Amino acid sequence: MQKFANLLDCLTTTPSRSGKLALLAEYFSSATDPDRGFALAALTDGLFPRLPLRRALAELMEGKIDPVLYQLSRDYVGDTAETVSLLWPDKRSARASPRLAEVVAALELAPRNAVAPVLDDFLDRLDVRGRWALLKLVGGAPRVGVSARLAKTALAQMSGHELSDIEEMWHALHPPYTDLFAWLESRGPRPDAEGKPVFRPLMLAHPIEEGDWASLTPEDIAAEWKWDGVRVQVAAGSCRRHASSMGEVRIFSRSGDDISSGFPEIVAAFAPFNAVLDGELLIVRDGVVAPFNDLQQRLNRKTVTAKMLRDYPAFVRLYDILIDDGEDVRPLPFAERRLRLEAWHARHHPRLTDVSALVAFEHFQHLGALWSGAREAGIEGLMLKRKTSPYLSGRPKGHWWKWKRAALTIDCVLMYAQRGSGKRSSYYSDYTFGVWREVAGEGGETLRELVPVGKAYSGFTDEELVRLDRFVRNSTIEQFGPVRAVEQELVLEIAFDAVFPSSRHKSGLAMRFPRVHRIRWDKPAAEADTLSTVQKLVVAPGEPAALHR
Repeated sequence: MQKFANLLDCLTTTPSRSGKLALLAEYFSSATDPDRGFALAALTDGLFPRLPLRRALAELMEGKIDPVLYQLSRDYVGDTAETVSLLWPDKRSARASPRLAEVVAALELAPRNAVAPVLDDFLDRLDVRGRWALLKLVGGAPRVGVSARLAKTALAQMSGHELSDIEEMWHALHPPYTDLFAWLESRGPRPDAEGKPVFRPLMLAHPIEEGDWASLTPEDIAAEWKWDGVRVQVAAGSCRRHASSMGEVRIFSRSGDDISSGFPEIVAAFAPFNAVLDGELLIVRDGVVAPFNDLQQRLNRKTVTAKMLRDYPAFVRLYDILIDDGEDVRPLPFAERRLRLEAWHARHHPRLTDVSALVAFEHFQHLGALWSGAREAGIEGLMLKRKTSPYLSGRPKGHWWKWKRAALTIDCVLMYAQRGSGKRSSYYSDYTFGVWREVAGEGGETLRELVPVGKAYSGFTDEELVRLDRFVRNSTIEQFGPVRAVEQELVLEIAFDAVFPSSRHKSGLAMRFPRVHRIRWDKPAAEADTLSTVQKLVVAPGEPAALHR
């Protein structure tokens, strides 16, 4: 456990990607089985289902520290694991620090209502760093700046194998991955994933730049609308020599996370088939694509209710086909795969799907005119694909381009601030901002008030964060637990992709991907934008008239 704790601690304080890769590769090559396999699972998929960790920790801390002092400490530090690990009495004795495998086994066997005693014993056997790592492990989100893909990249770097090979077998493997490590270290055969519904690395696009147009001709390019949903891969069925997996369906996010349990209607729609398809997950009602905010109601859910299924009907718009009835067609050019996709869809007619229509254009000026109208139709932009491109993993140059519409910006006023997490736990880095709304005063006069329209925690430098944090501390007028209300005098220029109607917010609006574009220290708050200005930017759900279904 201590070696894993040291790894997490070093990852937290190492900002560079190359530095994190070196730490991971060293750990995976030097740690022993099965500990390293459980560490890999913790960094990628999480080891445990939802455990009542907060309740267990509150129960444990109740007899060790005044509850008010504990809550104040938690609010100040901004991280439960760090707070508990620092406050926990040091009771280490002759008993050795537990191994990671011992921790995993004990917590997997513990009933949900008996997690606290198990944690109590382990916390007593660990130092501050070990206690922190234990709670991060149990919480299921270490949050040390390591994505699942980065962990797999470290395995590739350690072993010399291709990352794509590891990704293609990943979902056929299970913790503690002893067969994977045996293969990586040339001690065993390659794990067999053939014919199983596993993730194939997606092909991604580059943002198109001015210099790219010179190398493109209209005859070489196929264009599609870039839909504002979530990119997914549907792996349905398998080859018939693996009869046990026939009819099995998995839905993967672009990073390879299995999100199948959150979309049972899509799983059911693909169950009879044998293919791997690339597409966009959307919410569609009566043939009309709903705003992204509606899709967010379905994301990151392990289970969904009947009401959720009814109110937010999922739909997959298909872009490409990778496996066609057992045949790997990725080496074929896009134009041929497109014909195969259309034929497959016409042959099988899976429910809750269609094929994303190609956008017809005569020349790039014509295409530019279509692109200019994308915002009014609620579309993110266009995808340009070279007709001769095979389906390649990663982001190869010279094949696919995304032509997104430019971000929108408005001037907002900072209203509230909250501490961040992880390395930002000591800074007020999460900002709620608003715009002016006119209201009638008691005497009939017109007054203005701020209403929140969004929250952002990115888009600024470390130096700007220090200055923003100082502003929040010096301008606080009221506190609500960890949240501070500030003087309404700082203007933030906020960039966002779109804004949609929302009944969940006081302003009646919800932003898509808001981030701080500029800090307007020079601008008076009274000159920030109004709610009516933002309402004019609202896009109505729909699709271009030329796009038939």
